[in-house]
Amino acid sequence: MSARALLAAAFLLGGAGALWATSGAPAVKAPAVPQRIVSINLCADQLVLALADRGQIAGLTHNATDAEMSGEAAKARGLRLLSNSAEQILAIEPDLIVGMPASRSAALRALPEQDYPLLDLATANTLDEIYTSIDETAEAVGHPERGTALVARMQRELAGLPKPGRGRVAAYYQRRGYMTGTGTLIDELMTRVGLVNLASKLGKPPLSQLSLEEMVAAQPDFLIVESATDKVTDQGSEMLHHPALKDIPRISIPQAWTVCGSPAYTTAARSIVEQIARLEGKRS
Repeated sequence: MSARALLAAAFLLGGAGALWATSGAPAVKAPAVPQRIVSINLCADQLVLALADRGQIAGLTHNATDAEMSGEAAKARGLRLLSNSAEQILAIEPDLIVGMPASRSAALRALPEQDYPLLDLATANTLDEIYTSIDETAEAVGHPERGTALVARMQRELAGLPKPGRGRVAAYYQRRGYMTGTGTLIDELMTRVGLVNLASKLGKPPLSQLSLEEMVAAQPDFLIVESATDKVTDQGSEMLHHPALKDIPRISIPQAWTVCGSPAYTTAARSIVEQIARLEGKRS
């Protein structure tokens, strides 16, 4: 994920969906097929859009239609977008609230002592965790078969995916010199296509800064960058176009494919494989 609060909740996932209760209150079960679903997180937006009927969706986050942030932005157009407002959520009277994780939502913390069915998804940093989020969301929105089908489709798309990285080193380099490290979705993507994350070689944490000079000294085989930085728009993106980096082959993927654990994972993986193949074709 790129560099860029709810009462204590107890929840279960059951056959009919999600459960949530405020302290001391009995658990509230979502209806088998909820009709007023509210998403309070960009990553949850994408799962709800992929798995629920359009008519079930009562509200999404204000970033849901941002194509640079969401892989499901086109599907979100025309749906109600919410600010981080408890009043807006209260007015909808949702029969399911979905977040990732919802328990950190400041808007939910501000709600009055009232119970709402809640799906509190864990942040997905691996492919298996993405599959789990898909299955849990599909169950909660009343369409478990869609989750099964989506997971199967992703598995087919990844089956036999080559590993053209062949152990070569890549750095996911972002604006202002931020680099994504191990324990992240980006790191798993690199491993899946046969690349070694420079951050792991340097012993860096999941998110760190690496100066231009340090990157030049490290000389990775590839730089993976966000497509939004393909052009210089400010000082943060300007450093990615420094002449000292011009000879390092570059792989460009939209942030929308990697900022969340979502179905776009497979699109990102295939794109990286295809771009490595094109780069090698230019060399031959």
